[in-house]
Amino acid sequence: MTAIFAVARSVGATAVKGRQNAVLLALILFSLSGPTYGAGPTKTLNIAAFHETFSEDFRGRLDVTRAGPSKWIAHTPWGGDFGDAAFADPVSGFPFETGPGGLAIIARKDSNGRWNSGLLSSTDAQNRGFSQADGYFEARMKMPAGPGTWPAFWLVSHSDPAYHCEIDVVEYYGHGTGWYQIALHLWPKLPSAKLGSQLETIKVPDHSLVETFHNYGVEITHDDIIFYLDRVEVARMSAPAAAHQPMSMLVDLALGSGWPIDKTPNPSILYVDYIKAFSRF
Repeated sequence: MTAIFAVARSVGATAVKGRQNAVLLALILFSLSGPTYGAGPTKTLNIAAFHETFSEDFRGRLDVTRAGPSKWIAHTPWGGDFGDAAFADPVSGFPFETGPGGLAIIARKDSNGRWNSGLLSSTDAQNRGFSQADGYFEARMKMPAGPGTWPAFWLVSHSDPAYHCEIDVVEYYGHGTGWYQIALHLWPKLPSAKLGSQLETIKVPDHSLVETFHNYGVEITHDDIIFYLDRVEVARMSAPAAAHQPMSMLVDLALGSGWPIDKTPNPSILYVDYIKAFSRF
């Protein structure tokens, strides 16, 4: 599959998350048979074994700027957008709203019919902000309804000499109402390094991810990367060396990924109750 992924998710020198020619990738992923949430024996995360290292509940004023320094920045640290909506510089009420219900990331069309949306990153281009090696990372979110939406909660690290490491805790495709995907990507930094990708499709009850909030988490241990839905294990992968570098957290509401957006609701909203990180005691 490596050659296919190299075509489907090519990455440039300045962008870890290339997401190019994603129609091919999405079709491949849709055909994959993956684990079904809640089917068979389950392993539940013992959160009491961790202490909290980062917390954002989005109830107050959001500390965000275009490029930092701030708790969050509104673009990827390496520059560049992806998908079919430009990630907007933050202004009052758009693309982020906070309040008693947490964070709303809003995608909508402007007066010229162009889509704009939002992304948050916990580190900036100077590596200021929050990142952590190993531990547990979690976002509680309610997905937007409607085709064409492409929200994600993901981790990235650039410290390994050979690879940029990306862990997709959840990527949801709005047309696929009964599944989401998880992934580990190793994007080469050296000519001698080879692209590495592992992906799984997690089956869930139809429309369940848009009807209520769920916890999407990942634990990075010495040996494994363990993915959780509502703190129940759904998949695990072997942890490469690059996954043990400090990881920053990103959350976004992208559109498209190669799928049509002509029927995407305007506006579309990703709701985020909180984002947290933990280390083991």
